[in-house]
Amino acid sequence: MTDADVTGSEATEPAAPEPEERAEDESELDDATLESALEAILLVVDSPASNEQLASAVGSEVRRVKPMLLSMAAKFTERGSGIDLRYAGDGWRFYTRTAYAPYVERLLLDGARSKLTRAALETLAVIAYRQPLTRARVSAVRGVNVDGVMRTLLARGLISEAGVDPESNGTMYSTTELFLERLGLASLTDLPPLAPLLPGVDLIDEISDSMDTDPRVTRSTKNRGSKPDPVSELDSDD
Repeated sequence: MTDADVTGSEATEPAAPEPEERAEDESELDDATLESALEAILLVVDSPASNEQLASAVGSEVRRVKPMLLSMAAKFTERGSGIDLRYAGDGWRFYTRTAYAPYVERLLLDGARSKLTRAALETLAVIAYRQPLTRARVSAVRGVNVDGVMRTLLARGLISEAGVDPESNGTMYSTTELFLERLGLASLTDLPPLAPLLPGVDLIDEISDSMDTDPRVTRSTKNRGSKPDPVSELDSDD
């Protein structure tokens, strides 16, 4: 092989780009592409996505992605879209707009709606406003046995165990991120004022740590030894 052959071979071999050159070729997404990319990601997430997660996915910065999400949410609302982009719990997610819920339910549930009972809603409200607290304290506030509704709320992921009460050794409960998501709240501080909803709930602070002497708790728990059927208990609890 001659020097000319070597020289010719080297001349035809492309030079690898320097790292700086490759970085310059990678440009930031323009606004239209960024908005479309965020829509595509939000369409497939199964839980709320934070500003940081979305920024990482599109290769941009939070200071650019957050205003874009706010703008997108405003556009959906302004044109009355059936899609509602909301920040709830700890991130962004698409929801169906409340005004069009009946049409969605007609398709998915054939007109039937699955609602929490009044007992479950009252129990959930007590926990939401006074968490964490034990099952016994919830029973004392409501004046009835709440075992059945507590199981329902746990099964639906609206409440979860939150440690043990050091004084009574009873399991304490608090609301979950799913609870905030379902209500469309960013945090518990966004809950409505307590007084109009539960005017007597502050009495919980006056309840004795020994629930055995409380007549309301005694009345609600005196039949627990028979281990009632959970299904019938759920049906009968008001």
